[in-house]
Amino acid sequence: MNYPNGKRKSLNQNKFKQTNQGYSNRGMSLESDINVTNTYYLETDQAIIHKKPTPVQIVNVKYPKRSAAVITEAYFKQASTTDYNGIYRNKYIDFEAKETKNKTLFPLANIHEHQIKHMESIIRHGGICFFLIRFSPFEETYYFPAENLFPYWYEKQKDGRKSIPYPKIKENGTIIPFHYQKRVDYLSIIDKLYF
Repeated sequence: MNYPNGKRKSLNQNKFKQTNQGYSNRGMSLESDINVTNTYYLETDQAIIHKKPTPVQIVNVKYPKRSAAVITEAYFKQASTTDYNGIYRNKYIDFEAKETKNKTLFPLANIHEHQIKHMESIIRHGGICFFLIRFSPFEETYYFPAENLFPYWYEKQKDGRKSIPYPKIKENGTIIPFHYQKRVDYLSIIDKLYF
């Protein structure tokens, strides 16, 4: 197939090739890095982990052309739980990904009660549940067990602190080194903690 620059795309092109963002800008999208990692896990038959789709109710669609439909109005059907789930080494995996530009703390504002209840239920039933937290200014991504976050969440609910200090994330989490194909290799952390 020919592309706009007139060059043919190689069929053997490496699927894990880094996008045109430089090494220094790799921290711009945690979700993108997780998706590349999950594709690598799937294609190397290590795990089956997928991003959960958010259920949407389509209300209005316009057809400006016969071959094109444009959704003009839609609503979320229900509150989402966590971002990703799947299976690894016979264990159910469920996690939430969060990115912050803050240098001193991780704010809890974007974590909701229904997510906490969901995560507590996963743990009660023997699943592995965690947060992947990226501090963009430092280009650091941490594996943070959900159990370690719950006390901070409940403190916030009692009008306490509304965030987790960065030193506590470092102390109670595990940093995930950046790799080319497994950009956020969280399975290596799970191997150390659970297997």
